[in-house]
Amino acid sequence: MRIFVGITDFNWYQFLSAKPELDELNFWQPSASGQFRALSSGEPFLFKLHSPKNFIVGGGFFAHYSELPVSLAWNAFEEKNGAFSLGEMRLRIEHYKHSQSAIEDYKIGCILLEQPFFFSEEDWIPVPQDWSSNIVRGKGYNTEDAIGKDLWEKVMLQLQGVKHEVGSFVGVAEELARYGTPILTTPRLGQGSFRVMVTDAYHRRCAVTQERALSTLEASHIKPFSENGPHRLDNGILLRADIHKLLDSGYATISPDYHFEVSKRIKTDFNNGKNYYALHGVQLSIPEGENSCIGQEFIIWHNEKKFRG
Repeated sequence: MRIFVGITDFNWYQFLSAKPELDELNFWQPSASGQFRALSSGEPFLFKLHSPKNFIVGGGFFAHYSELPVSLAWNAFEEKNGAFSLGEMRLRIEHYKHSQSAIEDYKIGCILLEQPFFFSEEDWIPVPQDWSSNIVRGKGYNTEDAIGKDLWEKVMLQLQGVKHEVGSFVGVAEELARYGTPILTTPRLGQGSFRVMVTDAYHRRCAVTQERALSTLEASHIKPFSENGPHRLDNGILLRADIHKLLDSGYATISPDYHFEVSKRIKTDFNNGKNYYALHGVQLSIPEGENSCIGQEFIIWHNEKKFRG
């Protein structure tokens, strides 16, 4: 199993460690500089403070990397970015970028982490013996090597004492099983990660209209989260905002063969709907793959429980 140790600042750690209810966070990078390939989904990402605080102070489990406009990163994660407001977040980013237009919606690198955990200061872990002061962003390790194995054992030991307000740290510690045993887990997505991963899976285009204006697109649950629908790619679809509202309100649905269907009730209820009826029967543009293609169980639920016919 691979491990990555990323460098962050104390204020970011202090702000987020005071929020024990966190289910996800965005470990942002001030510049969008290509893909993050150091980890696979479910592998651990650890937080190391800037020098001279050469300690590992927590971590999370890697879910996804994306390059996002700063506004979308804020809208998706808000305070889970480690700041009180978008303005404060921009100030922190621009401190590292040195110069930036005050109105530009620039892109940043976003490492999405699930089930984050933080250690109390007395439990901070000293950096591995091979850590260099020249490291700027971070360093990768592997549990097949002695240093990586030792680091992971120390992390697992500290995880035994990590508590959340919802109870013991079952979301991580029990899934990782026995102490010291590196086991890759599938991270449970939070709302922000769900939104970003659906947006990227659909190549930032509405599945029905092919609209690409990012500010008009929304990640929709087929089965709503409020009705026990999971934050999973196979329960998500990227839609233009008005199409999203039609789906949520039952005036539209998705057929089992992935066509868009519009309810006759739009005309009877609103004496309107010409623009939407033009979309009736459109073949959806959806991702391929077992984990991202819309699940039939969610389509059937929406057809039977939500669609107005």
